Amino acid sequence: MAASGWVDGGAFRLHALERFETLEAWAGWLALLATPPQPGPATPAVVGGFDLPFGLPRELVAALGWPLDWAACMDHYAALSRPQIREHFKAFCDARPTGGKFAHRACDGPAGSSPSMKWVNPPVAWMLHAGVPRLRAAGWWLPAHQDERGSGRQAVALEAYPGLLARELAGTSSYKADDRARQTPQRAAQRDGIVRRLQAGTSRLQVGAVLTVAQADALVADASGDALDAVLCAVQAAWAAGQPGYGMPPTLDRLEGWIASA
Repeated sequence: MAASGWVDGGAFRLHALERFETLEAWAGWLALLATPPQPGPATPAVVGGFDLPFGLPRELVAALGWPLDWAACMDHYAALSRPQIREHFKAFCDARPTGGKFAHRACDGPAGSSPSMKWVNPPVAWMLHAGVPRLRAAGWWLPAHQDERGSGRQAVALEAYPGLLARELAGTSSYKADDRARQTPQRAAQRDGIVRRLQAGTSRLQVGAVLTVAQADALVADASGDALDAVLCAVQAAWAAGQPGYGMPPTLDRLEGWIASA
């Protein structure tokens, strides 16, 4: 699911929600957005926030003996099968004490995000494996990992995490579920509260969301939370687009990357 729109007076104005049934369809959409409307240099016209990790923990990469350069590491990672990745990650975890099985990136703490090496609950390691190669192939610039030579590209990709903004707006109670039995009125009420606060722009980002009544109703009605998550990521991207260096810390580790607004 993707939310598209534009920044209007310091707020994100939602234009459309698009659902992709296949990774190939999503990759085609990425390539279309990354294609300049006309030849020649231009400032980036598109900034996207993507709910998937762009990098692995340095501690993990070093322990596995993988390349410490991000591009080379991602090439190596993309060349592995998921069973191979799981074997490497499980061996790493098995050798560590209870309570500290996973390695974390520097951004995981402030973002409250799952470690990017997790292959279950949620399987973010597979999201990285599927998403980053397609972003790179489509020509997006990932400024947390790539130097300024990419800054003239049409499309900028930022790692986002909707749960970070959702917690700021409405606390830690769950607002979504894929399992129908867990799609409760309480979760719907939580989504409604998030949407209303998004519209009011009451988070520390001070970037609101401009929604029609029908759009707001659709975000609340989607019990999976996919539609709302897409808008939360778009708001994080809208905030980052207005910050120097996309709001990333000066001590950024380019191997690990950063989550927008963490």
